[in-house]
Amino acid sequence: MYDFAYHKPASVADAVKILAADPDARPISGGMTLLPALKLRLNKPTSVVDLSGIAELHGVKREGDKLVIGALTRHVEVATSAEVKAAIPTLAAMAGTIGDTQVRNRGTMGGSVANNDPSADYPAALLALGATIQTDKRKLAAEDFFTGMFTTALEVGELVTAIHIPIPTKAGYAKMRNPASRYSMAGVFVAQTAAGVRVAVNGAGNNGVFREKAMEAALTANWSPDAVADVKVDPGLLNGDIHGSAEYRAHLVTVMAKRAVIDAG
Repeated sequence: MYDFAYHKPASVADAVKILAADPDARPISGGMTLLPALKLRLNKPTSVVDLSGIAELHGVKREGDKLVIGALTRHVEVATSAEVKAAIPTLAAMAGTIGDTQVRNRGTMGGSVANNDPSADYPAALLALGATIQTDKRKLAAEDFFTGMFTTALEVGELVTAIHIPIPTKAGYAKMRNPASRYSMAGVFVAQTAAGVRVAVNGAGNNGVFREKAMEAALTANWSPDAVADVKVDPGLLNGDIHGSAEYRAHLVTVMAKRAVIDAG
């Protein structure tokens, strides 16, 4: 990797100050994305700002009818949190399937959300649950935050600090993982929320995570796996590659949607 300066601030304010002073600086949380890029010399930051020492970005708490999860909360902490298990058990179960043991013990929710990998699990969960992403500057609805494949509404130097997740009446998730990489080829998160039924798809879209409105309408009329069994997803919206065609992924989305509804109960 290339040489870079290393900073480990103790507060969000200090981190933001360092990032604002250097547009080529990059923040790092768990390092699941940036570190491999650095090793392969695909990224050349002038400095790396390690956020792991910022205590205010860690932890899970319940505030009324919402969960508030700090950006630096690791996947394993989401998976084992008593608060998450009690409020949104499928979110805890989902976190327990991310990557492998090493990834779950290093990767963070905020890092995953900010990276917005099309195969990542959290974006689908947050979109389906109607979550709000809080940064050091503002709060953004998940609908407005996730803008495309690997892209978000984050501005240069802006940091995700917490995720606010409304507790749903019901929620379920299912995904088909690539047997080699373990990345999601198609995942579907379904939820009954105060705002209505929401369905989000990850791993399959050619522009990242998206809501599947036809399935939302079908489940609003009849909450059952049979309701989505005949909903056909347009392959033109989906990704096709050596691991599976767009038509295959379209079929997977329907199958995963049925399983997600069963998971929700």
